[in-house]
Amino acid sequence: MSFSPLINNLIESLRCLPGVGPKSAQRMAMHILEHDRARGTTLAQALAEAIDKVGQCDTCRTLTEQPRCDICSNAKRDERLLCVVEQPSDVIAVEQSGTYRGRYFVLMGHLSPIDGVGPEQLGIPQLLVRLQEGGTEELIIATNPTVEGEATAYYIAEQAKPLDVSVSRIAHGVPLGGDLDLVDMGTLAHAFKGRTKFS
Repeated sequence: MSFSPLINNLIESLRCLPGVGPKSAQRMAMHILEHDRARGTTLAQALAEAIDKVGQCDTCRTLTEQPRCDICSNAKRDERLLCVVEQPSDVIAVEQSGTYRGRYFVLMGHLSPIDGVGPEQLGIPQLLVRLQEGGTEELIIATNPTVEGEATAYYIAEQAKPLDVSVSRIAHGVPLGGDLDLVDMGTLAHAFKGRTKFS
């Protein structure tokens, strides 16, 4: 049995979400239509409003409905520290750690020449201008520990070398509370390379 065109369209639309395959999309669509139409309407309205009103912060490029996000508008943040991340969700993750009080720059991705994503698409020229304006003492590169994330980190570090700024990379390695025998070889190798001395 095939679904009606409107139901098929809803199922296909839900598949645009990461990790949602045909069966998951079908279950979601059926749940909304069979059991939760009111919340489905609320979801549709919230999605439409967010798409219409949410843009990028003029300063750090994270998602916000204001010209400048709350972090960039906060005068108590440390102007000397600038953390580069790949996605707005990375800003939230760093903020939840409660250990960082500096500023951010969000790339909205990583270098991927095969997909047509180069430095311009990531706003790297904008980042370099920000560094040239002064005030930043340390650039903290917090891209993901993937091949693309590492390539992006290396590229940014090379571009920042001529500027009067210290460049660092966040450490990657064994998670707190993790057992060494459960950690994959790549993570363990990275942890050994990034080891630090006891003070």
